[in-house]
Amino acid sequence: MAPGLLSDASGTVAASKPTVYVMDKFHPDVMQFAKENFHAIFTDMPEHAQWRQKAQYLLMRSSKLTAEDVANSPCLKAIGKQGVGIDKIDAEACRAKGIKIFNTPGVNARAVAEVVLTLATSVARDLGRISRLQNQGTPVPKETCNGIILHKKSIGILGMGNIGKSVAQMFRGAFDAPIIAYDPFLSADAWSDIPHTRAETVEQVLRDSDVITIHIPLTKDTRHLISYPQFQIMKRNAILINAARGGIVNEEDLEKALEEKLIWGAGLDCHEQEPPSPERYGRLWDLGVVSTPHIGAATDQTQMETGMAAAKYLLEFAKSQQ
Repeated sequence: MAPGLLSDASGTVAASKPTVYVMDKFHPDVMQFAKENFHAIFTDMPEHAQWRQKAQYLLMRSSKLTAEDVANSPCLKAIGKQGVGIDKIDAEACRAKGIKIFNTPGVNARAVAEVVLTLATSVARDLGRISRLQNQGTPVPKETCNGIILHKKSIGILGMGNIGKSVAQMFRGAFDAPIIAYDPFLSADAWSDIPHTRAETVEQVLRDSDVITIHIPLTKDTRHLISYPQFQIMKRNAILINAARGGIVNEEDLEKALEEKLIWGAGLDCHEQEPPSPERYGRLWDLGVVSTPHIGAATDQTQMETGMAAAKYLLEFAKSQQ
């Protein structure tokens, strides 16, 4: 499908603009950018129903794109994807057909790192349990409360990408924290500007760290990477944070580990069920898990910046094809 020729208010044919099918709601600034720079077809337009048959370009935020969708999209060339995660897109099917995926790694790193910091401090001071009891109307005398000081506690980071690096910088600044980092895909001199210990194995990180935070994708190899055997080798006062993807932590085993007091506590911004429900997660919440519904990038500024980056990457590619 060729880029559309649009007319301005006077009826004069405007410069050629690539056509994009917008699959989700985006920040208003992103929607305006799409209107001004693309022939944008939004979900409330009747012609949007034909996206599989006609779309060369998709702009996505949270929609799924299955292998079947890809197979039934003969014109599709590229996808602009807000955010770093592409687990809702069948990337293998796209790769097989030469379809480009432009995600936005690094744009949301600061926002996610701040949530990691929030979760870690909340778990350290047992705020999940305390808040839950108070919200239920149960008084909590301060004499019954206990917590952990995070100053100079070591933080283990699984995944040395943009978010992991922001977390390392933040914890060093906030707590003077020693950093232990693991990433089998980066060179030995990665993070040369950040003092840290480079771990050789996941087990080394789990064994030596006071706080462990996960920043790796969910794949067949990382699903349930943290399960009961891993909890057994962690410190008894360890804190686990997952702000990456639900499924990397085995949630049933986490519940067992907390009941057996194998670790101090956990903070989850990602769950296997999203948004998390009391029916599924009530027991973990009773055990003090601090749980948020995947809000790492949920700030107005971050939503605008990540959405705009996806739209601009897609526009640049589309123009290169004209």
